[in-house]
Amino acid sequence: MSTPYYVSPEQIRQDKEDFVSRGIAQAKEVVVLEYRDGLLMVAENPRKTTFKISEIYDRIALAAAGRIAEYEILRVVGIRESEVKGFRYYREDVTAKWLTNLYSQHMGAVAQAWDAKPLEIELLVCELGVADAPANSGLQNNQIYHIAFDGIYSEEENYAVIGGRATAITEILEQRYTDGLEMSAALQLVTETFRTIEANAADDYEINPQTIEVACLEQTAERRKFRRLSTDEVTTLLDF
Repeated sequence: MSTPYYVSPEQIRQDKEDFVSRGIAQAKEVVVLEYRDGLLMVAENPRKTTFKISEIYDRIALAAAGRIAEYEILRVVGIRESEVKGFRYYREDVTAKWLTNLYSQHMGAVAQAWDAKPLEIELLVCELGVADAPANSGLQNNQIYHIAFDGIYSEEENYAVIGGRATAITEILEQRYTDGLEMSAALQLVTETFRTIEANAADDYEINPQTIEVACLEQTAERRKFRRLSTDEVTTLLDF
């Protein structure tokens, strides 16, 4: 009887991480950053048939880099679970932290299954703070959670980036980002950062209102805070 082939858990994890990293490295980036009236979300996305940024609930949005099919599954699950929780209990019980834990458990379980392909995706779960919440409640602050393919997540401040060149974009934002930006200034910052990154790429393409996807969570909106910006609005904000 032959001895079963053995692969250590560490090697399996490393192989999966390398597999996902190769896929994510090819993914165009998504940036989420705080501006004066909320959270701005911008993605490099020349395709008009798919979105990389979507509304989940009243104050919550989801952004992804990686395989669109896997993102769509997680998006639908997030919407369904949020609606069920909000209906059974209170709408205020649906939070980005709760949703992040939900995604983390699912993505972690897939990544740890020895016979399953890990999800080739990174997520940003974003929640707009409550402007009139008590000062000591913690609800006033905007929340941005970054979830890796293995379910490990971190809470980001001011801005977050996912995608193949996330590290390079983060380094630029560290130098150029300031608090209290107007929406137009925040959008121009992100697009100029994209242009800088694309200028150094072998297969660069033009960054313009037709090749980016823009949405926001804004305090001035009614109950549902998510708004997707049209190409015309983006053109006006960028002063094209």
